Amino acid sequence: MPLIEVTLVEGRTPEQLRTLISRLTDAAVSAVGAPRAGVRVILREVPAAHWAAGDVTIEERNRGRPPA
Repeated sequence: MPLIEVTLVEGRTPEQLRTLISRLTDAAVSAVGAPRAGVRVILREVPAAHWAAGDVTIEERNRGRPPA
């Protein structure tokens, strides 16, 4: 039974997250023949202030701070 874990920056709507779950489930069923009821999906949403690349958080980048 596949377990799919996704980490993403918070800010999506519940509808977008639900669509992501559905499409990931569909992909697992199609790719490996997993039974739909056996596919597990975990979504982890991280605050933009807690995710950084190049010493710039996503929150800072969204406010216009250039990458270091």
